[in-house]
Amino acid sequence: MLDLGRLRALHAVSVHGSVSAAAIALGYTPSAVSQQIAKLERETRTTLLERQGRGIALTDAARHLAATAQQLLAIVEEAETTLEERRGQPTGRVVIGAFASAARGLMPVVLAALLAEHPSLDARLLEVDPHLSVDLVAQGVIDLAVAHDWDIAPLPAPEGQERAAIGEDLCDLLVPAGHPLARVAARRPLRREDLPGQRWICQPPGSVCHDWLVRTLRASGHEPDLAYQAAENHTQIALVAAGLGVALMPRLGRGPLPDGVLALPLEPVPVRRLYALWRPGAARRPAITETVRLLSDLWPRRTG
Repeated sequence: MLDLGRLRALHAVSVHGSVSAAAIALGYTPSAVSQQIAKLERETRTTLLERQGRGIALTDAARHLAATAQQLLAIVEEAETTLEERRGQPTGRVVIGAFASAARGLMPVVLAALLAEHPSLDARLLEVDPHLSVDLVAQGVIDLAVAHDWDIAPLPAPEGQERAAIGEDLCDLLVPAGHPLARVAARRPLRREDLPGQRWICQPPGSVCHDWLVRTLRASGHEPDLAYQAAENHTQIALVAAGLGVALMPRLGRGPLPDGVLALPLEPVPVRRLYALWRPGAARRPAITETVRLLSDLWPRRTG
């Protein structure tokens, strides 16, 4: 008999591409995941992982076994969903994937509410980029994703997934105190036509925020000068405070701005929309419906 926990570990490695990333997703240590894979290799008398440079690669046998594991995990999920549905109470484990600012600005209060109201529910959090979280839901790695899109860059509707709107997160232009745009904003609302010619502080390529900024400025006929690229919002704010450039930043999870940094509104206001996404079969789980409810109820209205 193949052990389901070991199959789950192999499936996580196949999805995330490394033992360390699989360990983060599963909430284990890398050593524990490696031990699970080693035991599975002994059980199957098959080599499953091979060294490839500094990383690892799945063998053909491992890829076949991981695909089978995904099918088995889906069957187990269906059985667990049926049991939870019959009990009518949120129980078991629910793994929520959320992007960084949602993990910081929204999820702590949601997770605390889930724990207080449903102590038998084991709610867990995985910080992950919106582009990746949609796929992780489809693959069964996470149960629910908190993702976002922008007004000019909508999130593609994933086939076979359900979604619910959580709220709208407004964005401001962050500039150093004394910046020329601050003087313009004192006279009239800033427009997107005022933005070309700035040195920008933004997220690296591949992120939704980076794509929005590039598309917006190119639509006005200007190529943006992306002088400083940093993934963390706090790093971007520190760069603005040092007078190195300007940044477009959502309000969710931003926190208080330091002295010397001003938040200027734009007209029209850049908006990103937050969604909860989950697999259709999971909609029957009270854990999913309750999490979605709390995400909406506890949305920080000040961001809108």
